[in-house]
Amino acid sequence: KWSFEELGSLSRKAANVLSEACGLQRGDRVVAVLPRVPEWWLLNVACMRAGIVFMPGTSQLTAKDISYRLQASKAKCIVTDDTLAPAVESVLPGSQFLKSKLLVGQGSRDGWLNLKELL
Repeated sequence: KWSFEELGSLSRKAANVLSEACGLQRGDRVVAVLPRVPEWWLLNVACMRAGIVFMPGTSQLTAKDISYRLQASKAKCIVTDDTLAPAVESVLPGSQFLKSKLLVGQGSRDGWLNLKELL
């Protein structure tokens, strides 16, 4: 649980993470493939603050669905959690626009940035 004050503070930090660590600019697109976690809301507000287009996806998306969304949107960043990362990684070689991959949770993976560590 976060208070509105905490969400405000954390969303400013998350907007900086998206802009600086992920290299995103106003108008860039972020695909979020996340279950129902508080970080979904944090990233949503952070994207609004930074002028980044937030494109939510559910945890029920298949690898084919994820691949289509990445290509059609020309997303430059994808956000997911530890359990969904393998499905996301299976389609990453075909995504030419993707610049950064952000992981929500405690785990770590090669080539992924961890949101909690960056906050």
